[in-house]
This record gives sequence, structure tokens and C-alpha cells, in this order.
Amino acid sequence: MGRINTNVQSLIAQRVLGQNQNGLSTSLERLSTGLRINSGKDDPAGLIASNNLSAEIAGKNAAVSNANRADQVVNIAAGGITEVSSLLTQLQGLVTSSSSAAGISESEKQANQLQIDSILQTIDRISSSTSFQGVRLLNGNFDFKTSAVASGVSDYKINAAKFTGSTNVDVLVTASAHKGGMFLSFGAASIDTGTGSQFTIEVGGASGTRQLTFSSSTSLTNIAAAINSFTSITGAKASVSGTGIRLDATDFGSSSYASLRVVDAGNIANSGQEGVYALNSSDDAVANTTRVSTFAAASNTITKKGADVTATINGISTTATGKTARVNTDFLDVEVTLTDAQSQTLGSVGSHAFSITGGGASFQLNGNVDIGGKVSIGIQSVETTKLGTQALGYLNSLASGKANNVVTGSTDNAQKVIAAAILQTSSLAGRLGAFQSNTIGSTVRSLGVAVENSTAAQSIIRDADFASETAKLTRNQILVSASTNILGVANQSPQAALQLLG
Repeated sequence: MGRINTNVQSLIAQRVLGQNQNGLSTSLERLSTGLRINSGKDDPAGLIASNNLSAEIAGKNAAVSNANRADQVVNIAAGGITEVSSLLTQLQGLVTSSSSAAGISESEKQANQLQIDSILQTIDRISSSTSFQGVRLLNGNFDFKTSAVASGVSDYKINAAKFTGSTNVDVLVTASAHKGGMFLSFGAASIDTGTGSQFTIEVGGASGTRQLTFSSSTSLTNIAAAINSFTSITGAKASVSGTGIRLDATDFGSSSYASLRVVDAGNIANSGQEGVYALNSSDDAVANTTRVSTFAAASNTITKKGADVTATINGISTTATGKTARVNTDFLDVEVTLTDAQSQTLGSVGSHAFSITGGGASFQLNGNVDIGGKVSIGIQSVETTKLGTQALGYLNSLASGKANNVVTGSTDNAQKVIAAAILQTSSLAGRLGAFQSNTIGSTVRSLGVAVENSTAAQSIIRDADFASETAKLTRNQILVSASTNILGVANQSPQAALQLLG
């Protein structure tokens, strides 16, 4: 080599040294940060994937936090409901002990009434004071808000609903609800059992049976009155219709029924019309013209069961009990109780049964903020003006001077109101418990697994492999040292040309 202006070997050595120094710098950066990807140039596609996973992990961790917060909210609400349930049990005992006509003095009843008043005040206080961060939980704040309730709806309960803005609840009755019943035709306004004989029947319903005996010339009005005096025991009631008696179950639905067994028909005439008739299946306001049995042949119990309403809610087939239809989906869990007339009228219940305009306790339990990741549960009020039913009355009717107080009011109805209130609070407690166990619990567990898997995926993409990087560091250190030495040799090689000058 005789050229000194251009040292090609030195240029090559410089280039290789620069490459090796870049490799050494990269290894040092990765080992010092613990990350394989420190900037976009390291792995553009990997950086995008890693950032997306980071966002998903942050969202899932926030959802876990939301779920834990929801669990605490429900815990507080459930604690208040537990105390209300305990107070309702005390109410039940006070009403029962006050129901005796004898053996209890007026002053004792008044003392019991004072306890009842105190319990009712305590229930209202619990309703208004049970709160989370100042937000009351049991006074209806987290119940769903509705509007435009159709006249055919006697009661409704929204357990859960997911929607944006507002949503309509449409109910379509496809088959009527019925009470179990039958028609007893006697052909006259009173019975004629013949001389020396009596007419003995056993009337029954879902609550029990009672045997009654009537003598000749007893009017149908008196027979119906006798049957109705035991309605609370039997669950069946009677009404006079023309020359016969209509015997009905007190409630709608397949679990209710009316039954009749003729123990002794006496010598009641059988002209061809007397006997037991079923009600028309499509219109139970009238009886069938075909006789089921004569009175003499009705020694075996004749039972006529009712029917549950068949309906759809927002196009989804419902489960029904009597006049109440319920649908339970991921987006809507609602119960609708229809009026007597509406439950027996086929077709739509108004233009809409009602509209849900807002409310409910909503929690975001997914990293993606959308309706699919949101859950919403209704927490009904446990105030004394809300516990009970419209038909029976509400818990505040047990207060002094009200219709169901234990001093001058109806203790029978008071007990029914309390039973309805206990059922409501138990149902609410059960729903909240299921929400904690199934919805929140499973969400936390599934999100925990998702966070683990997403973090593992992000680690594979972005984290440095120390075993590999330390090996690269050692290699790059050796190469840099070698390149430096070679560069020194390459820089000295042009000096050999000076020897040509002597």
C-alpha cells in the first residue's frame, strides 16, 4: 500500500467500531432500564402493542377497584337491610301478641303500639341514615325512576336495567290469568234437601278446607256467607249468581285453586241442571253448559286450578306467577303485576307499560367504558311508606291511629302487611347478596386473571431478557475493544509509506 490520503482500512474500522458501540449502548440501556423496547426505533410494532396492553391493564385495574368499591357500597346497604329485617320480625311478634281478644289488657295493647311506633320510626331512620360518602342508599336514591305508567299496571319492580337515555317497557298479554273456580247450580234461590236430610260439603282452596252443613230452605245468600266466613282459612270465596253459587279461589294463578267435595247431597233434586259446572276457559265470567258432576256424584273432590298470565316483556317470554310477569336478562330484570281486568285482556298493556327514565346503582366493571361493561341494580326504598303493597297497605298503616294499628285496627291485615314487607326486604337482601357473590365476585376474579395474562403478554413484548442481554453486552464489549485496537493498527499502516522516502 502506497497511498496515504485515503485510509480505507481506517474507515472500515471506524464504521465497525461505531456499530459495535451502538450495540454496546443498546445493551447497556436495556440492562439499566430492564426494558427491551425503550423507544419506537427498538421495535415500532412492539411499542404499539405494548402501549395498547398498558392501556388495557390500567382500565382493568380501575375496573377491579370499581368492583371492590361496589362491594363496599352493597355491604353497607345490606347491613341496613339486615337491621330492618330484624325490626320487622319484632313487629310480627308484637302484632301476634296483640291479636288476642282476651288475656291482654287495653294498656298492654297500647304499650305494644308504642313499641310498634318506635320500630316504625327506627326503620325510617335507618332508611334515611344508611349512606356511603353521604349518598343515602335505602331511601330510594338508587331505585329506578319511571314515568307514564299504564293504568293496567297495578305494581312493578325494576331489579336491574342497562340502558342509555331512557327505555320503554312493553308488556303484551298473550294468555289470560285466571282464578280457579266452578259454578254450583241449585236451580232455585234456596236449597231443598228434602225432609230430614242435610246438604254437607267440604270447601277448599290453597290455604285449607272446611266442612259445612246446610239444612233445607237455606238461601244461597246464607250459604255463600257461610263459605266466605272461612275464606281466610280456605283461600276460597263464594258469590251468588242467579240460581247458583260461584266458588272461586281468592288469588289468580296456577298455585291457587278452589275445590268442592259433597259429603252428603241429601235429597237435592236432580232435574238435569243441578250440579257442578266448570268455568269457561276463555271467559271465566261465565260457566260452561256441560255439567261436570251432579251433587250426588261429587263424593270425590273436584278441583279447579287457576292459570298464570302468559306475556312477553319487550318481546321476551316471561315467567309468571298469577298476575305478575317477570323477565330477567343481562339488560333488563323487571317484574310487572297487572290489574285483574288487564291480566284477562289479551294485547298490549297501554302504548307502553311504563318508561324507565333513569336511576339505579350503576357500576363500571370492565376496562372498556360501554354499556356491555356496565351493571346496574335497583335498590328499593325500605321506608315504612314503601314496604307493603297497594292492595294490602303499607307498613306505616300500623302506626297509632292508622287502619292497621293493634289497638283499634285490623291485626289480621297488619300481619299480612308485615309478611309482605318481610318478603320485600328478604328479596332485596337476596338480590344484593347474589350481586355481590355472582356479579362482583366473578368480575373481580375474571379481571384478575385478565390483568395477569395481559401483564404477561406485555412483559414478553417489552421487558428485556437479562440472560440474552448480558451475553450481548459481553460480546459487544469484546467487539468494541477489538475494533478500537484494529482502528489503531489501521491508523498506523500509512506510516509504512514513509519508508519509501528513505
